[in-house]
Amino acid sequence: MNDRMKEILARYRDRDLASKLVKEIHRLAKDLPKVRIMHVCGTHEWTITHWGIRWLLPENVDVRAGPGCPVCVTPSSDIDDAVKLSLEGVKVLTYGDMSRARGSRMLSLEDARALGGELEVVYSFRDAVNIARKNLGKEFVFLGAGFETTAPLTAYEVLKGLPDNLSIISSYRYVPPAVGLISQAPDMRIDAFINPGHASTISGMKAYKEFFEEHRKPMVFAGFEPIDVLLAIYLILKQIKSGSPRMENEYRRSVTWEGNTRAQMFLSKVFDLRDGYWRGVSVVPGGSMEVKERFKEADARLRYGLREPSGDDFPRRARCADVIKGKIDPPECPFYMKECTPATPIGPTMVGAEGTCRIWAQHRVTRSVRADG
Repeated sequence: MNDRMKEILARYRDRDLASKLVKEIHRLAKDLPKVRIMHVCGTHEWTITHWGIRWLLPENVDVRAGPGCPVCVTPSSDIDDAVKLSLEGVKVLTYGDMSRARGSRMLSLEDARALGGELEVVYSFRDAVNIARKNLGKEFVFLGAGFETTAPLTAYEVLKGLPDNLSIISSYRYVPPAVGLISQAPDMRIDAFINPGHASTISGMKAYKEFFEEHRKPMVFAGFEPIDVLLAIYLILKQIKSGSPRMENEYRRSVTWEGNTRAQMFLSKVFDLRDGYWRGVSVVPGGSMEVKERFKEADARLRYGLREPSGDDFPRRARCADVIKGKIDPPECPFYMKECTPATPIGPTMVGAEGTCRIWAQHRVTRSVRADG
């Protein structure tokens, strides 16, 4: 890390500035009713948990982790289909976390490999392309999970041209409509949003405008350092206090109104945004990236006759869905840090590196910190 980077990090981790922000947050919250803020990003959850931000907030300010973990919201049917193909001799390529997530029969791709299935963990879709090109006599399927942050590279490679022996199970999800859906969910009662930094760098703020206009709930686009998150909470409370909700950009060093238009172009050429299932949430209108008809040879669902994604399929009595939706904290699940641990994960929220249960477990958080928990 160079000196310039160290200087920037020090500024966004400044203890004195953090103390001043916490005092201002308490001042603004003093006469407010209970405020529920949701973020939709696993990296935000890591920052909030790692730096103990929830412990610094007033009792009436409740920050919840929403469905910001791509592994967590990948439909169990996509995992089931990948497992089936693996056991039939098609080599499945995917990320490390995705290989450990279990489907409806509580089988993961790693379980399938132990039963003789074909699996290789890759670090990027480009790795998958290179592996397929070096082994043209074998069939490969890439199980692609992620948001608009990782999907553009897949789209770029599709546009360049994939080897004939490689196809994709697209489990890519698009974040803005999920925020819109949560905004109107009566059982969630979310008052404001900290919008994701990485995904918004691609989509831009404009992708959220229609959902903000419809529900008029404060939205702040935030970075990933503790000062970023504290500033986002401060700005949200200022909006609520003044009665003037709006979209604000705290993360100006990365997020713009238009976003990354080149990445958006790749996505629009390769994927259609369709109604799609988010595991633990529901069908999100326009929340799924599906391979366009013109690239049907790259669509594993068409090539192998796979079903449409659907279904939660969590372990019995596990409360993964409630954790994904931010309705409970991980310790409120009866399996948390008992049967379900980072070493022996049962539910996807403990598998994914961005899963709330995994993050809380790594930080040894054993009790709920919600104001009403």
